[in-house]
Amino acid sequence: MSKKRGLSLEEKREKMLQIFYDSHDFYLLKELEKFGPRKGVISQSVKDVVQSLVDDDLVSKDKIGTSVYFWSLPSCAGNQLRNVHRKLDSDLQSSKKRYVELVDQCEALKKGREESDEREVALADLKAIELKHNELKNELEKYRDNDPAAFEAMKEAIEVAHASANRWTDNIFTLRQWCSNNFPEAKEQLENMYKEIGITDDFDYLELAPIPLKAVAD
Repeated sequence: MSKKRGLSLEEKREKMLQIFYDSHDFYLLKELEKFGPRKGVISQSVKDVVQSLVDDDLVSKDKIGTSVYFWSLPSCAGNQLRNVHRKLDSDLQSSKKRYVELVDQCEALKKGREESDEREVALADLKAIELKHNELKNELEKYRDNDPAAFEAMKEAIEVAHASANRWTDNIFTLRQWCSNNFPEAKEQLENMYKEIGITDDFDYLELAPIPLKAVAD
């Protein structure tokens, strides 16, 4: 024997709506959970099915005192469908109006752009100008390193980096002096550690060499 197929969500919605339409009555959720299985909707899914109907305005609910009641009449569904129809019709009319506007804009843009010998010549000139622009742009890129503004920015960046490097060098000297003053008995171990991390006897402040200006002058 083949296993009985369960109801789809839409089928469950129709079954629950039928409970309201047949009785024209008001129900508590626990009552709907009782009547649902009689229509083939298991009680555990009644709450979610009814809520989906409420969300779609096919079932109304209201709180009276401490209880929440649900109800729906065939006229409610009819009103809902009419509302949907009006909205879709309004959207359709708006889309038609927008379509006409776009067609008019398209026709307006075509004016003055008809195919002609003059237009072909103008397009050819435009293409030639664009090619020349790209060539000049590429040529200008070759001289970017000699751009005075770029050179000045690079010079300022070098000066900032130089000052930062020497500031850290100063911090290292200060730390070495502090270690020597506070851990004199560990002098040999400290010297070995300094060498391991690259602080040798020739470790000193950096000097900023003059930046050659020949390339810029050329």
